[in-house]
Amino acid sequence: MDHVELYVEDLERAAAEWTGRYRFAVVGTAGGPADGCRSLALRQGRILLVLTEGTDEEHPAAVYVRRHGSGVARIALRTGDASAALAHAVDRGARPLAGEVGGTAVAELAGFGDVVHTLVERDAADDGLPPGFRPVDTGTGAGTATGAGSDGPEPGLLEIDHFAVCVNVGELDETVAFYRQALGFREIFEERIAVGSQAMLSKVVQSRSGDITFTVIQPDPAADPGQIDDFLKNHGGSGVQHIAFSSEDAVGSVRALSGGGVEFLSTPATYYELLARRVELRRHGLEALRELNLLVDEDHGGQLFQVFTRSTHPRRTLFFEVIERLGAETFGSSNIKALYEAVELDRLRQDGPARQP
Repeated sequence: MDHVELYVEDLERAAAEWTGRYRFAVVGTAGGPADGCRSLALRQGRILLVLTEGTDEEHPAAVYVRRHGSGVARIALRTGDASAALAHAVDRGARPLAGEVGGTAVAELAGFGDVVHTLVERDAADDGLPPGFRPVDTGTGAGTATGAGSDGPEPGLLEIDHFAVCVNVGELDETVAFYRQALGFREIFEERIAVGSQAMLSKVVQSRSGDITFTVIQPDPAADPGQIDDFLKNHGGSGVQHIAFSSEDAVGSVRALSGGGVEFLSTPATYYELLARRVELRRHGLEALRELNLLVDEDHGGQLFQVFTRSTHPRRTLFFEVIERLGAETFGSSNIKALYEAVELDRLRQDGPARQP
């Protein structure tokens, strides 16, 4: 993973959210009047985020925001040879988009929906800024956009664990095939999750290195419409539903983020009443998990702890996840139903009595 770019409606507001609530530091800037956009690069751990606001109504960032609202628009993947990687991808059906940026060898190709993949070629030891960015002093940069909670403890987010991607009915297999054929990913997992009369189909693809993972989800057309259908309708097509950030201490991370003003989804109380029957906790106490709404799952490799933020997006689409892995390699399959129910409850509460079953 090189970096992830979000197109945003209001750069200052978005930067305040990430620096104040999530405690990212501003490390670079790019763009200006001649470019039709303004951008900031933010870092925490090995996570590098770019926020871009289109100042020209024809700039891709402005077009994207009109169509989808603020959201993930570019996922940049690092490669040893951008030209060769692009040629390989195009030979296997990928659509090329652009070339060099700021003296760094990059190549762009279409991903899913309106999301673009940038292939960035840089020295393996270089952990620098995205191509075309100017560095800023970290000490003063973080102060350019601060918000509630900016003086609290660090959340300790490490890297991007995975992306959850929602695609339209009929696009699941072709999206998975794109990653396998064009980018050499492996398909590592698939399942159908049913909750009542609603259901979704999911497949997981992962880079050969194991560093980049996409969980691709589509509604089950044989089931009743549900929250994946809602995402596709509200987002305006396929896109990133959430980004999962890894942590070495999920309890500490969630406490720090909550103290900064990040809100997380509530978990039904019965989940914790039944938890002891399902797993024997290897870390963290039951009361801490209950207090922070953390979910637990276990697979052949170990356990994981995860929790999901409440979406603050005006369209109630994009949200985020904190995940701690103690050897677990999967994605919380037994928690998906609990998450689904929690999201559904949150959706019904926000929609009001008219949507209550």
